[in-house]
Amino acid sequence: MDAIASGRLKRKFDDADVGSPASNSDDEISNSDSADSCDSVNPSSSSGFIPTSILKRQKQLRRKNVRFDQVTVYYFARRQGFTSVPSQGGSSLGMAPRHNSVRSYTLCEFAQEQEVNHREILREHLKEEKLHAKKMKLTKNGTVESEEAEGLTLEDISDDDIDVENVEVDDYFFLQPLPTKQRRALLRASGVHRIDAEEKQELRAIRLSREECGCDCRLTH
Repeated sequence: MDAIASGRLKRKFDDADVGSPASNSDDEISNSDSADSCDSVNPSSSSGFIPTSILKRQKQLRRKNVRFDQVTVYYFARRQGFTSVPSQGGSSLGMAPRHNSVRSYTLCEFAQEQEVNHREILREHLKEEKLHAKKMKLTKNGTVESEEAEGLTLEDISDDDIDVENVEVDDYFFLQPLPTKQRRALLRASGVHRIDAEEKQELRAIRLSREECGCDCRLTH
């Protein structure tokens, strides 16, 4: 009996000894699995991963940029506006509801066209300034009357006296407010034969209302 019991105990110990390396192998498997899982989250440099070049990304982004190759300009006839409020007088400028012509330019052609137009506007502006300076000189800054000054017009100012070729138009050119007489002349030149005189009173009322800020409410107790 003792021999049988000792044999059984020995067998149990042998089984335990055999099982112990198996548990170690299980630990190794679990460790290897955990290592693999970590590698899948944080791949090593040896896995063959090659990051995309930053320069290539920039090139791809540049290809998606919008590029223009031409400019289409719609031209409208002038009409009395009824929508803007000039700083003085009436005869506000507007445009017809539909365009009367269309023209297409390349970007280079449009830039050249704009420069020519701006130089012409600048030339007229400088001529007006020179005309005003001559009148002020003849009238001694408006203190005396001068028939010669009253008879001067823009045609009396020579283009040779105005130099706009050496002027950087982009730095100098800016929109100028037009006086009432010039606005009326532009409207008539565009075929507007009858200018609504009531607009002048409406614009004056709007300008007066804009001079008042806040409210005139009275507190009641």
